[in-house]
Amino acid sequence: MDALEGGRGPQYERACTQLYELLVRIAVDDVFRRGPRYRITGPELNDLAHQAAADALMRITHKVQEFRGDARFTTWAFRFVVLEVSSKLSRHFWRVPNVRLDLVEGVQVPDRSGIDPVSHWQARELVEAARDAVETALSARQRRVFTAVVNGIPLETLASELETNRNALYKTMFDVRKKLRAQLIAGGHLSASG
Repeated sequence: MDALEGGRGPQYERACTQLYELLVRIAVDDVFRRGPRYRITGPELNDLAHQAAADALMRITHKVQEFRGDARFTTWAFRFVVLEVSSKLSRHFWRVPNVRLDLVEGVQVPDRSGIDPVSHWQARELVEAARDAVETALSARQRRVFTAVVNGIPLETLASELETNRNALYKTMFDVRKKLRAQLIAGGHLSASG
């Protein structure tokens, strides 16, 4: 950590190289764990991890004077790279057109080990009604927030992307749940008491 404060020289360069290698390992683990959920695969995942590590290294070297020592330096640095990964993944999510919202991906073929056809079709009907409710009952902004939350976009990243705050997102999700529930009750898919 002390070597990073100098900002120049061979000791600084070695410290940056070692930190970058650590950040890449953290970013690769995080990207490969979370990437498939965003439908990112192959070399793009590796590239995204290296970009996140490089951006995190830049932020760390600029903010190293702010490190107070409340935690280990590597723990502090870990936070930067994870936030960079989240940011990169969310940007990818917003750039990919027509990301399909799969509320229940597993409801496709009845399982021979016990799911009866009636339960299968009821579940499938509920999924279709929920998709329809998302498309018809929600505003474009509510749909965008709901889809992002369902797809696991971190609230901090979503708030930054939409230029809002977490409380506004909580309120939006409260309104979304209320609208979806009302539409599903009106369609006879949920009971008003349950």
